[in-house]
Amino acid sequence: MWKRKGQTAVYGFMLGLIILIVALALAPAIVEQTNSARNATSNEGGVEKIGLDCGNSTISNFDKATCYAVDLSPFYFIGILLFIAGTIVTARIIFGGEE
Repeated sequence: MWKRKGQTAVYGFMLGLIILIVALALAPAIVEQTNSARNATSNEGGVEKIGLDCGNSTISNFDKATCYAVDLSPFYFIGILLFIAGTIVTARIIFGGEE
C-alpha cells in the first residue's frame, strides 16, 4: 500500500498542521490575558482584576520590566509554537523517513 516514507511525510504534515491550528486558536486568548494583566487593577461585576497598571508613568523600574516581559510573552509563545510546527513539516519534507 503506502511506503514508509509516504506515511511519515503525511504524519509529519498532520502533526505540524495540528500544532499550527493550536497556536492560532490560542493566540486571541493569550493576547486577551496579556492585555488584562497590563491594565490597571479594576473591580468589574464584583470581581477584582489585579493588573500591573503599565500605562502609569510613576511605576517602579521593576514593574516596568515586568510590563515589558508580559508584553513580549504572546510573541514568544505563539512564535515558538509556529517554529515547532514549521520545523516538523520541514523535517518531514527533507528527511521523510528513510527505508
